[in-house]
Amino acid sequence: MEFTKELLWGKIMGASSTKKWWKNSIVYQIYPRSFCDSNGDGIGDIPGIISKLHYLKDLGVDIIWLSPVYCSPGFDNGYDISDYKNINPEFGTMEDMDKLICKAKRMGIKIIMDLVINHTSDEHEWFKKALAGDPKYRGYYYFSQGKGIRPPNNWGSFFGGRAWTKTSKGDYYLHLFSKKQPDLNWHNPEVYDEIVDVMRFWLDKGIAGFRCDVINVIYKNSLENGRWRPILKGREHYLNTEGCHKLLKQFNKEVWSKYKTFIVGETVFVTPEDAKLLADESRGELDTVFFFEHMDVDSRGVKWFKKQYRPYQLIKIIDKWQTSVEVPANYLENHDQIRSVNHFGNIGKYWEQSAKLLCGLNLSLRGVPFIYEGEEIGMTNGDFRSLRELKDVESHNINKAMKRLLFVHSLRKKLILQTSRDNARTPVQWDDSEQAGFTTGKPWLKVNANKSYINVKAESENENSIFNFYKGMIDFRKNSVALSDGTYRRVASPSDVYIFTREAKEERLYIYCNLTATNKIVEFYGDKIVFGNYASEEQKDGYLKPYEFRIIAANI
Repeated sequence: MEFTKELLWGKIMGASSTKKWWKNSIVYQIYPRSFCDSNGDGIGDIPGIISKLHYLKDLGVDIIWLSPVYCSPGFDNGYDISDYKNINPEFGTMEDMDKLICKAKRMGIKIIMDLVINHTSDEHEWFKKALAGDPKYRGYYYFSQGKGIRPPNNWGSFFGGRAWTKTSKGDYYLHLFSKKQPDLNWHNPEVYDEIVDVMRFWLDKGIAGFRCDVINVIYKNSLENGRWRPILKGREHYLNTEGCHKLLKQFNKEVWSKYKTFIVGETVFVTPEDAKLLADESRGELDTVFFFEHMDVDSRGVKWFKKQYRPYQLIKIIDKWQTSVEVPANYLENHDQIRSVNHFGNIGKYWEQSAKLLCGLNLSLRGVPFIYEGEEIGMTNGDFRSLRELKDVESHNINKAMKRLLFVHSLRKKLILQTSRDNARTPVQWDDSEQAGFTTGKPWLKVNANKSYINVKAESENENSIFNFYKGMIDFRKNSVALSDGTYRRVASPSDVYIFTREAKEERLYIYCNLTATNKIVEFYGDKIVFGNYASEEQKDGYLKPYEFRIIAANI
């Protein structure tokens, strides 16, 4: 079938001619604390992950992204690392970690680990020695005298408040995040040597790469005051600096390229132009980056203040990134974001349809798809009733900041409960037992009561479930040349319906996503529905049902 030029619009984007091992992979993020607890202490652990490897293999996972399991006081749930070369006893032992790497490898599953190198924990030996006055280790961090009674500059913290904390000696140290997370000084070559040693330690153990936490803020050009802005003053001095690019090139040349790794960067406040500089293959830096623009589609500047979500805005943002970067990292939820079915779907009447739709969308886009634990069964936000039930440090810091701004309790509660990172951190729901099969003890975070019907056991036994839709969609993607390696082009459509093509030499697919709770009149192109909520050999003429997802194949 032939199509006119007026039918299609947008830049065609395709895969690189040189194929790397990770480009056709399905990545599954595990937040260890909430995945599976093997010993009944209420905290997920590495043996628990090992026990579920066959489940992940059956789902179709190729790569596990493992959130931090390093030694940590746990103030920010592992993103405050006190020892990069040891395992947090809550999660198990180094022997357990070696066993996980080995068993996963035998099953054809690779592991990438979180690498948090913007900061350490304030309980890391380096920082303890720095506070004690050791000149070597003071050079590992940013220490500075204040300006009278004020901190060294006006920078703000990502977690709210000032980015400086005063020490007992009267000077200050820099922390872009919590005061328990002092920033490393990347002007110091000894810091580089230390972190390279850490990378090689884990790569030599057999991991396949890293997800680099807030990697585009690690290098500070200066400690000058930032220009005025309502949040995060000072970011022009550390965001996407040339020093950061030089460090990434050096990491790639001296370490990552020696091991054939997959390196994903978590990058804040990036535009597609920034992403190209960080992750285009010719640059020799990262392999791909996480961007956040689509996550903020319902926010007013900061995520705590919401505006009405409009699907056409999500479509516009995703399309922009699909046509701008070489290899997009596609995701709709992770440990820092609310559940995607709450964010972009419908948790009421259309919970199942919208969860399947979001699965189909994520797995049909060009790039590397990331699935977060529990997403494959349609898990929803936590059913928290009070701020006291939350464990997230960011949520409690924002609550304090809102108090200072005289927000009443009822408003603080509403804003925080709907947006807290803990919404995505509730334990995975394996069955409908008291603690959802996650633990035999008391879970570290409240289990969602909807475990009674949203759980792996029930969905595994239902051939029409969200879980089995994920399995089918993953299998379809892996066996489709168009989805795994084809070009992308958006098709003109109603504003809240996302229609795009994925095309290879021998296959053209039309993907239809009705992102609304209403029927949408559309024009169908192609010959045969091959995958969708209402899969059929025959086209359904004229409209898409609420949150309907379809793939239609065309003869070429």
